[in-house]
Amino acid sequence: MYDMPHLRGAHDRYWTAIRDALGYGPDALTRGGDPWAEWQSPDLLLGQTCGLPYRARLHDKVTLVGTPDYDLPDCPPGHYFSYLIRRRADPRSLKELCKHGVMAFNDPVSQSGWAAPVAHLAARRLHPGKTLHTGAQLSSISAVLRKTADFAAIDAVTLMLWAQHDMDAMTFVDAFTRTEPTPALPYIPARDTAPAPIAAALSTAINALSELDRLDLRLRGLSHIPAEDYMALPVPAPPAELRIT
Repeated sequence: MYDMPHLRGAHDRYWTAIRDALGYGPDALTRGGDPWAEWQSPDLLLGQTCGLPYRARLHDKVTLVGTPDYDLPDCPPGHYFSYLIRRRADPRSLKELCKHGVMAFNDPVSQSGWAAPVAHLAARRLHPGKTLHTGAQLSSISAVLRKTADFAAIDAVTLMLWAQHDMDAMTFVDAFTRTEPTPALPYIPARDTAPAPIAAALSTAINALSELDRLDLRLRGLSHIPAEDYMALPVPAPPAELRIT
């Protein structure tokens, strides 16, 4: 889920370590396919999904084996949050941005890009006015920087991984508030997979990574978060322009 171009080498080495610990598996990661087809494939050896797809559509089709701990500030292990971002030169408050601005979001079935900010706004009796569907979190950042949108909610891991690659662009971004932590992006194999061997392989692989790869991927360890913690969160309605009536 965080396979940015500058991190592909580290992810390839991570997969090699997982495969070595398991003792089987393909030589290379699958990239560029349809994630919904891959997540629901009976041949899925290991994938990673978002918390909202897991509770909305996948929980009875896959096995939950663990959740990576990305070592985020002021955040419980295995959890994450979203930063709400705006242009650094934009002084408007969150209320003003909701009333007069455009909120970019990557996908209506995204915990960090849609569900988390909707809950954050609702707790403050706010809701986004106009929205822009971008298709990807990095595209949402780009939309804010290019002024086709005014604010967006970006997964904290995504923002930190992007910032380490493009520090110059990051100087134009203001992460001005954050959402409440929720369980992070779980690792999943196909439904009938025994979870314990894969969880053990993931832990072994994380420990086997070089210090530089662990730092680059922000991997501190593997957490075990009950499925009930994912399922307890609400499934929000999609933006108005995407609803089927």
